[in-house]
Amino acid sequence: QVQLVESGGGLVQAGGSLRLSCAASGRPFSLIAMGWFRQAPGKEREFVAGISRSGGNTDAADSVKGRFTISRDNAKNSVYLQVNSLKPEDTGVYYCAATQTLGRDDLVYRRGYIFWGQGTQVTVSS
Repeated sequence: QVQLVESGGGLVQAGGSLRLSCAASGRPFSLIAMGWFRQAPGKEREFVAGISRSGGNTDAADSVKGRFTISRDNAKNSVYLQVNSLKPEDTGVYYCAATQTLGRDDLVYRRGYIFWGQGTQVTVSS
């Protein structure tokens, strides 16, 4: 099992920034590929960004490219999502996700995550 705890959400005006954090425990962090997802009211949960086990490769949804940045600190067992230039449509619950992988450490995943955090609310006012 992998336990994930998110933090850093909040209420922010359009154009503002937040830094979301996710602390992981339970498995060697270097064996875990990480991702961020979000779910807006009345919508399905969607992929936001992902990062490889090594941290060397990242991927992001088109809707957030250039505004959101995912990173990880393997020494701190943590992954982060820097969210800039926020828009009202970015409002939702943001979830940290993890999956343990073997073999190559440079792959990024948009699906197939097994472990999920409880989520942190991000609300962007216009």
